[in-house]
Amino acid sequence: MIRAMMVINNQGKPRLAKFYNYTPVEQQQQLIRSIYSVLCLQPENVSNFIEGGSLLGPDSRLVYKLFATLYFVFVFDSSENELAMFDLIQVYVETLEKCFSNVCELDIVLNYGKMHTILDEMILGGQVVETNSQNIIKAVEEISKLEKITAATKLISKSTSLLWG
Repeated sequence: MIRAMMVINNQGKPRLAKFYNYTPVEQQQQLIRSIYSVLCLQPENVSNFIEGGSLLGPDSRLVYKLFATLYFVFVFDSSENELAMFDLIQVYVETLEKCFSNVCELDIVLNYGKMHTILDEMILGGQVVETNSQNIIKAVEEISKLEKITAATKLISKSTSLLWG
């Protein structure tokens, strides 16, 4: 099971964090700091897989990939395949590239909701449900259309109630 997914910039600031098990905010922040402290010390020529051990608890593993200034990190248990998790990072980044053309840290900050929506289309309750980026993009576009329709309907309803009292 996937326990968490994070995007952390190269200065240690979390840009996206999703935990699939209940974790108090203080513990989440501590975990992000601990993970970053390990990642920033990793030489470029070593494996992108880290055993959780004392950092994440027993039976935990971590896989990460650095794209430009952002670390994309998955924390998971032994029921997941490390290479599949590594590939999942690639799928997530490819999907972001298709949505934003050239993903940068600013895209993540300004499109926080869309980042979560894309992640939610891929992973549900810590289980991978979709890995095809085209299907993910279609679902995100449909959700976006529905949000626009809902917002327009609320605006019309509010305007009508103001007119008719």
